[in-house]
Amino acid sequence: MPQIIKVKVQAKSSQEKIEETGLDEYKIWVTVPPADNQANEATLEILAEYFNTAPSNIRIVSGYKSTHKLIEIS
Repeated sequence: MPQIIKVKVQAKSSQEKIEETGLDEYKIWVTVPPADNQANEATLEILAEYFNTAPSNIRIVSGYKSTHKLIEIS
């Protein structure tokens, strides 16, 4: 069964990291800018590594152009 999590993304950070801020809520820092979908791709890669799954198992459900996103992990 897929899991839905809430994510806040901070682009153009000095380092990449992930922090659990609540039940199924995370804050992710990425070093790339939000332009050209770079921050979304970096976010999915960080989540895939954190949850030990393939990036293809993770997708953005909503918030594609926002810092606040809903992510589905299957």
